[in-house]
Parts: sequence; C-alpha cells; structure tokens
Amino acid sequence: MTDIYDGYDAELSLYDEPLHRACAVRAGDRVLDIGCGTGHSTRQAARTAHAGNAFGIDISESAIERAREIADAEQLSTVTFEVADAQTHPFTPGGFDVAISRFGTMFFGDPVAAFTNIGRAIRPGGRLAMLVWQAREHNEWSSAIARALGATGPSGPGQVPDAFSLADPSTVTAIMSDAGFVDVVVDGVHEPVFYGRDVHAALDWVGGFANVAGTMARLSPPEAEQATGRLRDMLASHQRADGVWFDARAWLVTARVPEAQ
Repeated sequence: MTDIYDGYDAELSLYDEPLHRACAVRAGDRVLDIGCGTGHSTRQAARTAHAGNAFGIDISESAIERAREIADAEQLSTVTFEVADAQTHPFTPGGFDVAISRFGTMFFGDPVAAFTNIGRAIRPGGRLAMLVWQAREHNEWSSAIARALGATGPSGPGQVPDAFSLADPSTVTAIMSDAGFVDVVVDGVHEPVFYGRDVHAALDWVGGFANVAGTMARLSPPEAEQATGRLRDMLASHQRADGVWFDARAWLVTARVPEAQ
C-alpha cells in the first residue's frame, strides 16, 4: 500500500515552491506551520530560518509521531511538533514571525475563531501565507473521482470535511478581515497534482481518500467492483510517462497582522 505520508508530499510537490516564496521565511524567523501533517513544510521552514525555529501542529497523532521521527532522523534540532488544534491551542501571544499552511486550514469548525487565535500567535507586523483549494469544479482530481464514483458532491450527514470551504476568495478575505488580518491578497496557483507512478499505485492512493473509502463502504460488492473499474479507467486516462497526474488549482492567500498601535 502507498505510504500515506510520502504519498501526500509527492502529490503536492509542485506547490512547495509557491508557498516557500510567499512565506518568505528569513534567517532567525519563528515559524508556525498549521495542519503540518508529517512536517514536510515545517522542516523546509526550519532549514530556511537557520537560527530561528519552526513549530508544526496537526490534529493527527500518527502524523505528528511520523513528523518527529523524520526530524530526528534528519537531525533537525530547530523544529518541534505537537498534536494541537489551531482553533483552540493556547499559543504564546506574538510568539511567531510568520504562520504558514499547506492545505491545512480548510477544516476549521469556526474559521473566524481559528484565524483570530492564529493571528494572536503572530507578532505585530508578522505575516501569514497559506494554500487552499479553489472550487471543486476547477480541480480535475475532485470532479474526475466524483464522476467515477457516480457522485456529484457532498452526500449528507457523515460526509468528510469540506476541502473546498475556503474556495471563494471573497469568503476568505472576509474571514481573514474579521479575524483581524490586513493586506489580504488571494492569488491563483495552477499546478498539477501527482497520484502515483502508475495506475496501480494511483488506485491504491485514491482508495485511501476518505470520500472514496466512505462511498465504497456504502456500495454492495458488485457495485463496489464496478466503481473500482471506473476509477481504474479514469486513472489510466491520466497516465503520463512520468506517472498519473491531474490538473489542480489553488489559492495562495497572504495576509499580515497589523502593527502595534
């Protein structure tokens, strides 16, 4: 089975550079990574900060455990990780120069409360840079999977959290403004996502998605077999010489905490 952690980092590899440029981490910066997963972006920030440090948080215990293992193996002493929810975690006020997130901020129950809490953790004049997905219809990976499963979108109670909750730029701008941020800018990023070296690997990867697994669990065995066949055919249509790729579009959101009065 595809390693979920390595697979996720490979899937989003082409989004690393736009986020790295936008967050503009400097030597000595203190960096907060929100929804860090296994810490790929956290470790990158820590290396760039040099004499500073990076702190990654995620609600997944297994992801944080893996993040610590990798950081230890790479002998990165300026990076730490904690299982925490950014919406409620008691951050040290003004304890960070910059906050970053690579697709880790779309699932807050109360986004204004969450970003208000994050804003308090950033020093006056500090900054935030995050990637969030554009609308479902602009992300081929989502629409293609939904069609293969015979689904058109969320299907009621128990549906997985909405990865597209911050897809509307006006909504994002309003949330960030209500949370106290200023100079909010929403720019488009258009890069494909990688699903595996071949159809077999891609099917294994997609099969672990919460919406795919949930749909399959509700189907009868014959229906599940048919859905798997449709997924396989769909993935084969996206096979290139260097693997299975899907068109994808994200928003790169940057903002700043006001200077102290």
